[in-house]
Order: sequence, then C-alpha cells, then structure tokens
Amino acid sequence: MLKNDLHVGAPRSRVDGPAKVTGQATYAAEFTTPDLAHGYIVESAIPRGRIRSIDTRAAEAVPGVVRVFTHDNRPKTAWFSFSYQDMVGPPGSPFRPLYSDEIQYSGQPIALVVAESFDVARHAASLVAVDYERAPHETNLGRARHDSYEPPKKRMGIAPPPKPRGDAASAFGTAPVRVAGEYAIASEFHNPMEPHATTVIRGADGKLTIHDKTQGVQNSQAYVASVFGLSKDDVRVVAPFVGGGFGSGLRPQHQLFLAVMASLALERSVRVELTRQQMFGHVHRPETINLVSLGAAEDGKLHSIQHHAIAATSQFEDHQEVVVNWSGLLYPAENVDLRYELAKLDIYSPGDMRAPGAPLGVFALESAMDELAVATGIDPVELRLRNYAERDENDDKPFTSKELRECYRQGAERFGWSRRDPRPGSMRDRGELIGWGMASGVWEANMMKTSARATLSADGRLAIACATSDIGTGTYTILTQIAADALGLPMEAVEVSLGDSTLPDSPVQGGSWTAASAGSAVSAACLSLRKDLLRLAAKIEGSPLAGAGIGDVAFTPEGIRLLGDPERAVPLTQALAAGGKDRIEATESAGPGLIGMMLPKSYSSYTHAAVFAEVRIDEELGVLRVTRIVNAVAAGRILNPKTARSQILGGVVWGVGMALHEEGMTDHRLGRVMNHSLAEYHVPVNADIHDIEVIFVEEEDDKTSPIGVKGLGEIGIVGTAAAIANAVHHATGKRIRNLPITIDKILAG
Repeated sequence: MLKNDLHVGAPRSRVDGPAKVTGQATYAAEFTTPDLAHGYIVESAIPRGRIRSIDTRAAEAVPGVVRVFTHDNRPKTAWFSFSYQDMVGPPGSPFRPLYSDEIQYSGQPIALVVAESFDVARHAASLVAVDYERAPHETNLGRARHDSYEPPKKRMGIAPPPKPRGDAASAFGTAPVRVAGEYAIASEFHNPMEPHATTVIRGADGKLTIHDKTQGVQNSQAYVASVFGLSKDDVRVVAPFVGGGFGSGLRPQHQLFLAVMASLALERSVRVELTRQQMFGHVHRPETINLVSLGAAEDGKLHSIQHHAIAATSQFEDHQEVVVNWSGLLYPAENVDLRYELAKLDIYSPGDMRAPGAPLGVFALESAMDELAVATGIDPVELRLRNYAERDENDDKPFTSKELRECYRQGAERFGWSRRDPRPGSMRDRGELIGWGMASGVWEANMMKTSARATLSADGRLAIACATSDIGTGTYTILTQIAADALGLPMEAVEVSLGDSTLPDSPVQGGSWTAASAGSAVSAACLSLRKDLLRLAAKIEGSPLAGAGIGDVAFTPEGIRLLGDPERAVPLTQALAAGGKDRIEATESAGPGLIGMMLPKSYSSYTHAAVFAEVRIDEELGVLRVTRIVNAVAAGRILNPKTARSQILGGVVWGVGMALHEEGMTDHRLGRVMNHSLAEYHVPVNADIHDIEVIFVEEEDDKTSPIGVKGLGEIGIVGTAAAIANAVHHATGKRIRNLPITIDKILAG
C-alpha cells in the first residue's frame, strides 16, 4: 500500500464503536441463560474483629432464596494462601472470601445470598443478622505513618527505590536555595462505568463459561482453576467488552470467587454483581504522604533531591507502587535519597489505578520544583530545562528516546506561556484570579510477551485473535489497523477477537504496554502469513513473483505486488487457491528477548509529557475552574491519532479529578468510607471540563518495541494535578500541598 493509503498513523474511528453506541456490546452482567440464579453480597459493618454468630434463618425463609453461604457452610476450596495468588498481586496473603470468622476491613463480604432474582437476593441479604466481636482498628494514615516500614519483599514488576547517590541530607543542608514540603493525596476509588460483576454459565458437561469484569481473562482463569482445583480446560473466561478498567480489573476480585463458588455448589449458573456502593469496599488508589526536599544552587541547578513516601496498605498484603523513583529519573543531581514505605491499615488492599504511583510521586516532585522556581526567580520551564536529564541516572542507562525538551517547547508555545506574569495574583479578569502552572509527566514504556494468531480465509477475510482485553482504549481498532496494513486489506476485511482465555496467550491489559505488546504480536503473525502467501504465489506457473523475496514485494488491495512494477501482482485469494488451501494460519509471539531486543539490559524507556494548565478562581467565593490545559506528549509512533487523543483526554480529565474532586472520606471511628456513592464521591462532569488540547510530539523509537510505539493509556494523568496545583499558587499565592484542592483550602488564611 502507498504511504497515504496506510491505516496505521491515520485517525480511524473505533471499529467497536457501533456495537457500543447501539447497545449490542455485551458486558459481564448482561450475559444470561435459563435458570440463572443471582447472588447478593452481605458486607461487614465493622472494620476489625470477628463474627460471633451469623443468623441466616430469616433470609432463607424468603420465597425464592436458594441458599445463603457463610464461612460456616462455605464449600471446600484451596486452603493455603498461595493458591489465591494471581499474576499481578503483591506480596502477602491474598484476601480469601468467607474463609473464616475474622473481619479484616469494613465492607468485607461475609455472606452471599443466592436467589432466583436479584431483587429477592438483595431483600433477603438485609435480613441476615450478625453478632460481632469488635477489635481495635486503625484506618488513619496520619497516625499509622509513625509505624511505617520498608516492605521486606518487593512486588514483582515494581522497581524499588534505587540506592542513594552521594549524601543528600548534607548537600541539602549546605545548598544556597532550599525548599521542603509535605504533600498528601487522598485515597481515590475506582468507579468505572461498568461495576464489577461475574456471570458463571454452567454447561451440561459441568464446564464453566465465566463472563467476568476483568482486564486479564487468563489471569482470572488461572485463579479460578487454582482456588477451586479445576482443570483450565474446564474453565473459560470471556470478556469481549470491558466498561472501563483503569487497574480495577487487573486482579481477580471477590465477586468472581463468590459466583464460581455458588455455581459449583448449586450446580447451576449464577451471577454476582456489585452495587455502586459496594465498589467502595474494593480496590482503590492508596492514600499517600510525600516528603520532598530540594537543594539547589542560585542558578536553579539541583544538588540534592530527597523524596520519602508513605503509602497505605492492608493488614494482609504489601501493595507497592513506583512513587519516588521519578524524582531520581526526571532531574539529575549528584546527591539523591529516595525512600518508599508502607503503613498498615484495617482496609482492603489498595490496587493499581491509572499510572499507579506516578501521579502521586510526580505531584509532590513537580509541586516542589514549582516552589524552587519561585524561590530562585527562574521560570518553571527554564528551571526544568536547566535540570534536564539526558540519561536515566537511577539505572545509569541511556533512554531509548526522549523528546521531553520538545514537549516543553511545543506545549509552552501553544499555551502562550511567554505571556505569563510570574508574580502570584498578578493576572486578573472580571473578578477572577488567573493562574498558569505547568509540570512534567513521565510513565514507563514497557513491552510484555504476547501471542497472536492471524488466519486468512479463501474469501479474503483476515481473523486476528489474542487473549488481551480492550478496556476502552481502542485495542480492537489499532490491531485491525496493523493487520489490515500488513496484508494490504481494507479494515472492513479484518475481524479481531479479544478477551477470551482460549485465545493466544496475553498478559493482563495494564501498564500501557498493550499497544506495543499485542500490536507487535499481531505484526509478527501477519509477517508469517505474508511469507507463506508469497511462497504460494511464487509457485504459480508463470508467477510474476517467482524468485522474489519478502523485501521485494508490497501487499496492496490488488494483492502481492512486485515493488516498482504495479502490473506484476498476484491476488491473495489466487495465492491461496493455487496452494489448494481454504485458509492459512500463523501464531507468533513478541516480547523482549523474543525479537532480539536489548531493551531490558541496555536501555530505559519512558513516555514523557509537558502539561500546562490555566485556572480561574473567583476572588470572593474561591470557586475554581480549570479553563485550559495543553498536554504535549512524546510517545513514539502514534498508531491512531484519534483514539490516542481520546486516551490523553481521559487521563487529563482524571488528573482534574485528582486535583479538585476525588477524595475517599473515612469516618475513622467506624473505619468506613462514608461518601460511598457517586452523589457524594465527586468526579469531574461535563461542566468541569473546558478546553483541552493534545499535542503529539514527533518521536522515533526503534528499541522499545518492533512497531515503534510507546503506551498512551496512563501518561495523560501524570503531571496534570501538579500543573493545576501550581496554577492555583500562581493565581492566589497559596501553596496547597494536599489533594484535592477544595474551596475551603483556597479560602483558608
């Protein structure tokens, strides 16, 4: 195909869009079958203690109730905690539903009522009576921080802080310019459009087809097989559409366990879905406290960086994220000390949430950098340029690519940064204070081993299959684009199947690695088909492609064409027919080490961004609006500018929520989140979002992945909250170091 005819790099609409907007896309709680029973979860009302007794008689007497499961009558499952481990879980003992009478957190599932309908199950659940023996609890990180500790066992895939460089404390003490502060971020709770649900359909042969809200169908499959002692051949997990994941579906959640448990015990199909309120007893971004100290010369050059973070975790697992490492990565200094600790609370284990760790640590770092800019009188962009890192000093490696400098330039130019008056409170308009702030963004660019299958049929249609999910990021679309270009087909001739545990192996969809990983696997599978097709075409008697190598031909809508001579071509269907085949198929894998890449050992790879924000604040009322954001992103090759822009927009909106809205409020006397509804847990709505402009800075990268891409799902949120907080300071002169920024904090003296 000619370059202008290629689908990759063009703004194509989502291939799954029509199914979603017309209601044809089916989600986990929408699959049904005759004789489907419904389960409703009874939750603990206390944060810590034990169940003295649980009386289910009234619930069981309700017409339509099938059974009530508790720890007293739970069917036999795996006993040891390691059987409950999953692909991405942290060190510790995973939560085991209905395992014993112990209460570990408020909202813990302590019973499952199964009935013929959801409404009956929900009513009966309200009749379950529980007598508790309460124990002292702690849900306040402000108190628990004094007992923080360095996690003894590190979480797989999560880099611990690097070893200290130099003597950061001494260098800070002698630095001509010093800034130090404590920056806190409230816990944020997952509220994807689709709440978590599992529908287990039991076949006549006893095999289970499980429709689960998950970002990793094979992770859920392995978990179910391990916990319930089943063969993987008897467990199929399917999630063709996921109504938002953002990390909440990376690990198997308790509704999966409960639905499978009930289905096996009752020998019938069962659905368990969580209410919106029950989602608040679920995975969440951990409340985190950051202490950052920067020591610099009068010209702004950093001599010392100290970043110490304390994050909340549960009593039973050491959930870990990369929070402080960004401070040693973004800016070079001879003296760096980064520490990351945990504090145990009586809560459910935190989980990964969009760019886990990075928005927390980067908010603190970039706020401190803005404070340093004020202290030195240096423009915030110029300060970052003076401290620009040319290599990863944490790991002492070069970057695969880095166009952050160009992000600063293009973002500042588009925003109009040169017109900024640096004096706080100096910019006003009709009773509103105007503030302009900026921050850097950074996120890992990873690639994971992934497999894909490509099948070309005699009718010219191409089928692509991979077990990875599409959580709304546009995976169906970009894989369709890659496959269509590989064989010179229209996108309409390509059908992509995802989210099925029977398909070729894939990791969970997370970490912004899916485009690079699944995309490279699809590219590799299609390359195998190209070679097979050329071999078949070359064997045709009198073939114009006889003796041609794969580098001598192009795959176009007309077929396999000899480069430089468009008249010499063989249609794909003719090549198949000549070989006596009604289809050809190839399954290939891609990943570091499988394609000769040196990335894991020799290079560091990251996406970068520069975020510029404008806020307007009513001088008398303190009402704050984020009126403009420009986000300039360098992320390698952009497969689809349309879906890529959507990813950045979504991340920016989430960053606005982090800065101004999202806050889990716990009544520490009860140990319970009190604003457990979308009426009281605030997230940005249409009226909160104004102008957002996304710039994709050109960046070539031939090391991160074979197809030259870096992930985009998470970079959009990183740095956004910091840019907004810095804009608030510019508008008001007030440095608000704890998120979210609310009216009372703006009006405080």
